[in-house]
Amino acid sequence: MSDGATLVQILGLMPAANGMAVFLGNEKKTFSIHVDHGVGTSIALLLKGEKRERPLTHDLIHLIFQGFGITVDRVLINDLRNDTYFARLTLRQVGPGGTSITEIDARPSDCVAVALETQKPIHVAKAVWDKVSDMTPFLQELKKKFETGEEGEEGQAGGEAKGEGEQPRDGGKGPRKKS
Repeated sequence: MSDGATLVQILGLMPAANGMAVFLGNEKKTFSIHVDHGVGTSIALLLKGEKRERPLTHDLIHLIFQGFGITVDRVLINDLRNDTYFARLTLRQVGPGGTSITEIDARPSDCVAVALETQKPIHVAKAVWDKVSDMTPFLQELKKKFETGEEGEEGQAGGEAKGEGEQPRDGGKGPRKKS
C-alpha cells in the first residue's frame, strides 16, 4: 500500500483464560492480539467457514452494511499504545449524492472479524509493524507440538494446524497485547 501498511493474515488462534490470542502476520513477522472469547469464537467460525444458525454480531454488522449499500474498503490496525492495539475500519457507501467514505475507530478484534466476514484484507500500519515483537518462532513451535501430538504447558497440544492452543507464555520475550 502507498502508506507503507503491511498486509497480514490470520496465522493462528489460541484459546486463553480470558479469550483468545489471534496471531497475525506474513512471511516476515508474526504478532498476536488478545481478543475476548465471543469475538475469538466468531473469528474461529469464520475461518472454518461454518454457518451459524442465527446471526452473530459480525454477521449482523455485515447484513446492516449490505442493507444500506455499505462496503468495507479497508481494515487497518493503526496504533499500539500501552499494550493496547487500535484499528480503523474504512467504509464506502455509493448513493445518489455520490460516494461517501467514513473511517470508524474500532477494536482490532472486531475489525478482524468484519474483515473475515466481508472477505477484505487486514493491514497493519508501519509504525505498529515496527513496534511489535516477532512471535514466528513461538507459533511455529506450537504448531510443531500439535502436529507431533506433544502436550502444551496447560495440557493443550497447540490446537489445530491454525495454531489453536494455550495463551502465549513466553517469559516476557514477546508482548501479549489486547485489543
